[in-house]
Amino acid sequence: MADTASMAGKTVLVTGGTGGIGKATAVGLAVLGARVGITGRDRVRAEAAVADIRAASGNLAVDVFAADLSSQAQVRRLAGEVLDAYPRLDVLVNNVGGFWAHRHVTADGLEHTFALNHLAPFLLTDLLLDRLTGSAPARVVTVSSGAHATGHIDFADLQGSAGYSGQRAYNASKLANVMFTYELARRLDGTGVTATVLHPGVVRTNFGAEDQAGMKVILPLVRPFLKSPAAGAATTIYLASSAEVDGVTGRYFANRKPKTSSKASYHTGTAARLWQVSADLVGLTRSAEPDHVARHRSRPSPVEQRSALPSWLAHARDLA
Repeated sequence: MADTASMAGKTVLVTGGTGGIGKATAVGLAVLGARVGITGRDRVRAEAAVADIRAASGNLAVDVFAADLSSQAQVRRLAGEVLDAYPRLDVLVNNVGGFWAHRHVTADGLEHTFALNHLAPFLLTDLLLDRLTGSAPARVVTVSSGAHATGHIDFADLQGSAGYSGQRAYNASKLANVMFTYELARRLDGTGVTATVLHPGVVRTNFGAEDQAGMKVILPLVRPFLKSPAAGAATTIYLASSAEVDGVTGRYFANRKPKTSSKASYHTGTAARLWQVSADLVGLTRSAEPDHVARHRSRPSPVEQRSALPSWLAHARDLA
Protein backbone atom coordinates (compact mmCIF):
# COMPACT_ATOMS: atom_id res chain seq x y z
CA MET A 1 0.00 0.00 0.00
CA ALA A 2 2.74 2.43 -1.00
CA ASP A 3 0.20 4.94 -2.30
CA THR A 4 -1.77 5.06 0.96
CA ALA A 5 -1.13 6.94 4.20
CA SER A 6 -1.62 6.10 7.86
CA MET A 7 -5.23 6.51 8.94
CA ALA A 8 -4.46 6.54 12.65
CA GLY A 9 -6.87 8.90 14.40
CA LYS A 10 -9.27 8.86 11.42
CA THR A 11 -12.83 7.55 11.46
CA VAL A 12 -14.38 5.97 8.38
CA LEU A 13 -17.86 4.62 7.61
CA VAL A 14 -18.16 1.97 4.88
CA THR A 15 -21.65 1.07 3.73
CA GLY A 16 -22.25 -2.49 2.62
CA GLY A 17 -19.24 -3.74 4.53
CA THR A 18 -20.25 -7.32 5.28
CA GLY A 19 -18.76 -8.88 2.15
CA GLY A 20 -17.10 -8.34 -1.20
CA ILE A 21 -15.52 -4.97 -1.97
CA GLY A 22 -16.97 -3.31 1.11
CA LYS A 23 -15.49 -5.81 3.53
CA ALA A 24 -12.13 -5.71 1.75
CA THR A 25 -12.22 -1.91 1.94
CA ALA A 26 -12.89 -2.06 5.67
CA VAL A 27 -9.97 -4.46 6.16
CA GLY A 28 -7.62 -2.24 4.16
CA LEU A 29 -8.54 0.92 6.06
CA ALA A 30 -8.40 -0.87 9.41
CA VAL A 31 -4.88 -2.10 8.54
CA LEU A 32 -3.94 1.56 8.02
CA GLY A 33 -5.10 2.31 11.56
CA ALA A 34 -8.52 3.87 11.00
CA ARG A 35 -11.50 3.36 13.25
CA VAL A 36 -13.93 1.75 10.81
CA GLY A 37 -17.68 1.37 10.97
CA ILE A 38 -19.45 -0.96 8.57
CA THR A 39 -23.12 -1.28 7.71
CA GLY A 40 -25.05 -4.43 6.87
CA ARG A 41 -28.70 -5.45 6.63
CA ASP A 42 -28.40 -8.41 8.98
CA ARG A 43 -26.82 -7.75 12.38
CA VAL A 44 -25.61 -11.32 12.89
CA ARG A 45 -23.83 -11.34 9.52
CA ALA A 46 -22.47 -7.84 10.17
CA GLU A 47 -21.10 -8.83 13.57
CA ALA A 48 -19.42 -11.86 11.99
CA ALA A 49 -17.87 -9.56 9.39
CA VAL A 50 -16.58 -7.25 12.12
CA ALA A 51 -14.90 -10.21 13.80
CA ASP A 52 -13.26 -11.15 10.49
CA ILE A 53 -12.11 -7.58 9.84
CA ARG A 54 -10.61 -7.27 13.32
CA ALA A 55 -8.77 -10.57 12.91
CA ALA A 56 -7.49 -9.78 9.41
CA SER A 57 -6.35 -6.25 10.28
CA GLY A 58 -5.22 -6.62 13.87
CA ASN A 59 -7.31 -3.54 14.62
CA LEU A 60 -10.06 -3.88 17.23
CA ALA A 61 -11.56 -0.46 16.44
CA VAL A 62 -14.19 -1.81 14.06
CA ASP A 63 -17.87 -1.10 14.68
CA VAL A 64 -21.11 -2.49 13.34
CA PHE A 65 -24.28 -0.66 12.28
CA ALA A 66 -27.27 -2.71 11.14
CA ALA A 67 -29.57 -1.11 8.55
CA ASP A 68 -31.32 -1.92 5.30
CA LEU A 69 -30.33 1.10 3.23
CA SER A 70 -33.16 0.59 0.73
CA SER A 71 -35.42 1.97 3.50
CA GLN A 72 -35.22 5.72 4.06
CA ALA A 73 -36.35 5.31 7.67
CA GLN A 74 -33.44 2.97 8.29
CA VAL A 75 -31.00 5.31 6.52
CA ARG A 76 -32.14 8.08 8.89
CA ARG A 77 -31.82 5.80 11.90
CA LEU A 78 -28.35 4.74 10.76
CA ALA A 79 -27.26 8.36 10.39
CA GLY A 80 -28.44 9.11 13.92
CA GLU A 81 -26.51 6.14 15.32
CA VAL A 82 -23.36 7.14 13.44
CA LEU A 83 -23.61 10.73 14.71
CA ASP A 84 -24.07 9.45 18.27
CA ALA A 85 -21.10 7.09 17.98
CA TYR A 86 -18.61 9.26 16.11
CA PRO A 87 -17.74 12.80 17.23
CA ARG A 88 -15.83 13.14 13.96
CA LEU A 89 -16.12 11.48 10.56
CA ASP A 90 -13.19 11.76 8.18
CA VAL A 91 -14.34 9.54 5.33
CA LEU A 92 -17.70 8.26 4.13
CA VAL A 93 -17.45 5.37 1.66
CA ASN A 94 -20.73 4.90 -0.22
CA ASN A 95 -20.13 1.32 -1.30
CA VAL A 96 -23.47 -0.46 -0.93
CA GLY A 97 -25.14 -1.47 -4.18
CA GLY A 98 -26.72 -4.30 -6.09
CA PHE A 99 -28.31 -5.63 -9.25
CA TRP A 100 -31.79 -7.10 -9.56
CA ALA A 101 -32.97 -8.78 -12.74
CA HIS A 102 -36.63 -8.21 -11.83
CA ARG A 103 -38.37 -5.12 -10.52
CA HIS A 104 -38.78 -4.91 -6.75
CA VAL A 105 -40.38 -2.14 -4.71
CA THR A 106 -39.02 -0.85 -1.38
CA ALA A 107 -40.94 -0.05 1.79
CA ASP A 108 -41.07 3.55 0.49
CA GLY A 109 -42.75 2.45 -2.75
CA LEU A 110 -39.64 3.09 -4.86
CA GLU A 111 -37.87 0.85 -7.36
CA HIS A 112 -35.24 -1.04 -5.39
CA THR A 113 -32.17 -0.54 -7.60
CA PHE A 114 -32.61 3.25 -7.79
CA ALA A 115 -33.45 3.44 -4.08
CA LEU A 116 -30.45 1.44 -2.84
CA ASN A 117 -27.79 2.36 -5.38
CA HIS A 118 -28.53 6.09 -5.64
CA LEU A 119 -31.03 7.45 -3.14
CA ALA A 120 -29.44 5.73 -0.14
CA PRO A 121 -25.98 7.33 -0.60
CA PHE A 122 -27.64 10.62 -1.56
CA LEU A 123 -29.64 10.73 1.68
CA LEU A 124 -26.95 9.31 3.95
CA THR A 125 -24.35 11.76 2.67
CA ASP A 126 -26.71 14.67 3.32
CA LEU A 127 -27.48 13.50 6.86
CA LEU A 128 -23.77 13.13 7.71
CA LEU A 129 -22.59 16.24 5.89
CA ASP A 130 -22.39 18.53 8.93
CA ARG A 131 -20.22 15.98 10.73
CA LEU A 132 -17.99 15.63 7.65
CA THR A 133 -17.57 19.38 7.22
CA GLY A 134 -16.89 19.72 10.94
CA SER A 135 -14.11 17.13 10.54
CA ALA A 136 -12.61 18.70 7.41
CA PRO A 137 -10.49 17.92 5.56
CA ALA A 138 -12.81 15.00 4.91
CA ARG A 139 -13.75 12.82 1.95
CA VAL A 140 -16.84 11.25 0.37
CA VAL A 141 -15.92 8.28 -1.83
CA THR A 142 -18.66 6.65 -3.89
CA VAL A 143 -18.38 3.30 -5.68
CA SER A 144 -19.92 3.40 -9.15
CA SER A 145 -19.19 1.15 -12.14
CA GLY A 146 -17.97 1.29 -15.71
CA ALA A 147 -21.57 0.39 -16.56
CA HIS A 148 -22.46 4.05 -15.98
CA ALA A 149 -21.17 4.76 -19.50
CA THR A 150 -24.28 3.15 -21.02
CA GLY A 151 -26.64 4.60 -18.44
CA HIS A 152 -29.43 7.09 -19.11
CA ILE A 153 -31.42 9.12 -16.58
CA ASP A 154 -35.04 8.81 -17.71
CA PHE A 155 -36.86 11.38 -15.62
CA ALA A 156 -40.17 10.22 -17.09
CA ASP A 157 -39.69 6.73 -15.62
CA LEU A 158 -37.08 6.76 -12.84
CA GLN A 159 -38.98 3.96 -11.10
CA GLY A 160 -38.90 1.59 -14.08
CA SER A 161 -42.66 1.13 -13.99
CA ALA A 162 -43.13 1.48 -17.75
CA GLY A 163 -40.94 -1.50 -18.60
CA TYR A 164 -38.25 -2.67 -16.21
CA SER A 165 -34.85 -3.94 -17.28
CA GLY A 166 -32.39 -4.94 -14.57
CA GLN A 167 -29.44 -3.90 -16.73
CA ARG A 168 -30.98 -0.56 -17.65
CA ALA A 169 -31.87 0.19 -14.02
CA TYR A 170 -28.39 -0.71 -12.84
CA ASN A 171 -26.63 1.37 -15.51
CA ALA A 172 -28.82 4.38 -14.72
CA SER A 173 -28.12 4.09 -10.99
CA LYS A 174 -24.38 3.97 -11.62
CA LEU A 175 -24.61 7.06 -13.84
CA ALA A 176 -26.55 8.71 -11.03
CA ASN A 177 -23.63 7.90 -8.67
CA VAL A 178 -21.21 9.73 -10.94
CA MET A 179 -23.49 12.73 -11.48
CA PHE A 180 -24.24 12.92 -7.75
CA THR A 181 -20.51 13.02 -7.00
CA TYR A 182 -19.83 15.80 -9.50
CA GLU A 183 -22.76 17.88 -8.23
CA LEU A 184 -21.77 17.24 -4.61
CA ALA A 185 -18.22 18.43 -5.35
CA ARG A 186 -19.60 21.65 -6.84
CA ARG A 187 -21.82 22.27 -3.83
CA LEU A 188 -19.04 21.51 -1.34
CA ASP A 189 -16.50 23.79 -2.99
CA GLY A 190 -14.54 25.59 -0.28
CA THR A 191 -15.77 23.41 2.61
CA GLY A 192 -12.72 21.14 2.84
CA VAL A 193 -14.82 18.08 1.98
CA THR A 194 -13.96 16.37 -1.31
CA ALA A 195 -16.10 14.00 -3.38
CA THR A 196 -14.72 11.35 -5.72
CA VAL A 197 -16.26 8.38 -7.52
CA LEU A 198 -14.75 5.21 -8.90
CA HIS A 199 -15.05 2.08 -10.99
CA PRO A 200 -13.67 -0.83 -8.91
CA GLY A 201 -13.07 -3.13 -11.86
CA VAL A 202 -14.78 -6.42 -12.53
CA VAL A 203 -14.76 -8.16 -9.18
CA ARG A 204 -15.41 -11.71 -7.97
CA THR A 205 -18.18 -11.25 -5.38
CA ASN A 206 -21.75 -12.42 -4.69
CA PHE A 207 -23.06 -9.59 -6.84
CA GLY A 208 -26.68 -10.09 -7.91
CA ALA A 209 -27.05 -13.25 -5.85
CA GLU A 210 -30.60 -12.43 -4.74
CA ASP A 211 -32.03 -12.11 -8.25
CA GLN A 212 -29.60 -13.35 -10.87
CA ALA A 213 -31.70 -14.56 -13.82
CA GLY A 214 -29.27 -15.00 -16.76
CA MET A 215 -26.26 -14.19 -14.60
CA LYS A 216 -26.50 -17.70 -13.10
CA VAL A 217 -25.16 -19.03 -16.40
CA ILE A 218 -22.61 -16.29 -17.17
CA LEU A 219 -20.94 -15.59 -13.84
CA PRO A 220 -19.60 -19.11 -13.12
CA LEU A 221 -17.88 -19.03 -16.51
CA VAL A 222 -16.13 -15.69 -16.00
CA ARG A 223 -15.59 -15.83 -12.23
CA PRO A 224 -12.03 -17.28 -12.47
CA PHE A 225 -10.99 -14.24 -14.53
CA LEU A 226 -12.41 -11.58 -12.21
CA LYS A 227 -10.54 -9.46 -9.67
CA SER A 228 -10.44 -10.51 -6.05
CA PRO A 229 -12.40 -8.30 -3.63
CA ALA A 230 -9.09 -7.01 -2.24
CA ALA A 231 -7.96 -5.93 -5.70
CA GLY A 232 -11.39 -4.40 -6.34
CA ALA A 233 -11.11 -2.39 -3.11
CA ALA A 234 -7.71 -0.90 -3.98
CA THR A 235 -9.04 2.26 -5.63
CA THR A 236 -11.54 2.89 -2.83
CA ILE A 237 -8.80 2.55 -0.21
CA TYR A 238 -6.54 4.83 -2.24
CA LEU A 239 -9.18 7.56 -2.52
CA ALA A 240 -10.05 7.26 1.17
CA SER A 241 -6.48 7.46 2.44
CA SER A 242 -3.82 8.65 0.01
CA ALA A 243 -2.14 12.04 0.37
CA GLU A 244 -1.85 12.00 -3.43
CA VAL A 245 -5.54 12.91 -3.68
CA ASP A 246 -5.62 15.56 -0.95
CA GLY A 247 -7.97 18.26 -2.23
CA VAL A 248 -8.90 16.31 -5.37
CA THR A 249 -12.64 16.54 -5.93
CA GLY A 250 -15.22 15.98 -8.61
CA ARG A 251 -13.16 13.29 -10.37
CA TYR A 252 -13.78 9.74 -11.56
CA PHE A 253 -11.12 7.08 -10.93
CA ALA A 254 -10.28 3.56 -12.06
CA ASN A 255 -7.19 1.57 -11.13
CA ARG A 256 -6.21 4.43 -8.78
CA LYS A 257 -5.93 6.82 -11.73
CA PRO A 258 -8.23 9.69 -12.77
CA LYS A 259 -10.25 8.79 -15.84
CA THR A 260 -12.81 10.43 -18.09
CA SER A 261 -16.34 9.30 -17.32
CA SER A 262 -19.15 9.25 -19.88
CA LYS A 263 -20.10 12.42 -21.76
CA ALA A 264 -23.57 12.38 -20.20
CA SER A 265 -22.12 12.35 -16.69
CA TYR A 266 -20.73 15.88 -17.10
CA HIS A 267 -24.02 17.57 -17.98
CA THR A 268 -24.56 19.99 -15.12
CA GLY A 269 -28.19 20.70 -16.00
CA THR A 270 -29.13 17.03 -15.76
CA ALA A 271 -27.13 16.68 -12.54
CA ALA A 272 -28.97 19.61 -10.97
CA ARG A 273 -32.33 18.18 -11.98
CA LEU A 274 -31.39 14.74 -10.64
CA TRP A 275 -30.32 16.36 -7.37
CA GLN A 276 -33.64 18.13 -6.95
CA VAL A 277 -35.72 15.06 -7.89
CA SER A 278 -33.66 12.97 -5.47
CA ALA A 279 -34.11 15.54 -2.70
CA ASP A 280 -37.86 15.47 -3.28
CA LEU A 281 -37.96 11.66 -3.18
CA VAL A 282 -36.12 11.49 0.15
CA GLY A 283 -37.88 14.48 1.71
CA LEU A 284 -35.02 16.95 1.80
CA THR A 285 -35.47 20.64 1.16
CA ARG A 286 -33.45 22.21 -1.62
CA SER A 287 -30.20 23.70 -0.41
CA ALA A 288 -28.89 27.04 -1.59
CA GLU A 289 -27.16 26.75 -4.93
CA PRO A 290 -23.72 28.30 -5.37
CA ASP A 291 -23.65 31.06 -7.98
CA HIS A 292 -20.93 29.37 -10.02
CA VAL A 293 -23.10 26.25 -10.28
CA ALA A 294 -26.09 28.20 -11.53
CA ARG A 295 -24.01 29.97 -14.16
CA HIS A 296 -23.00 26.68 -15.75
CA ARG A 297 -26.27 24.79 -15.30
CA SER A 298 -27.23 24.20 -18.91
CA ARG A 299 -23.85 23.54 -20.50
CA PRO A 300 -22.57 19.97 -20.85
CA SER A 301 -18.79 19.73 -20.57
CA PRO A 302 -16.95 19.03 -23.83
CA VAL A 303 -15.65 15.65 -22.75
CA GLU A 304 -15.11 12.84 -25.21
CA GLN A 305 -17.22 9.70 -24.89
CA ARG A 306 -15.21 6.75 -23.74
CA SER A 307 -15.89 3.13 -24.48
CA ALA A 308 -17.99 1.15 -22.03
CA LEU A 309 -17.27 -2.31 -20.71
CA PRO A 310 -19.53 -5.04 -22.04
CA SER A 311 -22.76 -4.48 -20.12
CA TRP A 312 -23.04 -7.92 -18.55
CA LEU A 313 -19.44 -7.67 -17.33
CA ALA A 314 -19.41 -4.08 -16.13
CA HIS A 315 -21.94 -4.66 -13.36
CA ALA A 316 -20.20 -7.69 -11.83
CA ARG A 317 -19.04 -5.95 -8.65
CA ASP A 318 -20.64 -6.07 -5.25
CA LEU A 319 -23.79 -6.84 -3.31
CA ALA A 320 -23.67 -6.28 0.39
